[in-house]
Amino acid sequence: MMKKSLTPLGETEMEVLHHVWDLGEATVKQVRKRILESREVAYTTIMTVMKNLAEKGYLKYRKDGVTYVYSPAQEPESVQSSLIKDLMTKVFKGSPKQLIQTLVKSDDMNAKDLEEIKHMIDNMEDEV
Repeated sequence: MMKKSLTPLGETEMEVLHHVWDLGEATVKQVRKRILESREVAYTTIMTVMKNLAEKGYLKYRKDGVTYVYSPAQEPESVQSSLIKDLMTKVFKGSPKQLIQTLVKSDDMNAKDLEEIKHMIDNMEDEV
């Protein structure tokens, strides 16, 4: 039985998307070179992932001679917001409160992070 992902993007897709966001625009060769710094990956794998991201609407491309040059079709904040909303719906039954409680109680949260989050919430309240 195939398990369904919690998000519409897999780990490698997200990794590739981050590299394209960082670079502004990129070829398969450029993205692969960056990924090779941390792990082995085939050129054809990155080519397929980038093609799939374009088909899903996360990347767009143009031809430069025989080379495809990819660029973001969506801003990082838009993609992140959409993914978090999906995750919140699937895992936390649509409750932002439960999502935030889980994040705040995680072992990764330190006092500085917590203080910054409080500050962000205070600023949001001032804007409302």
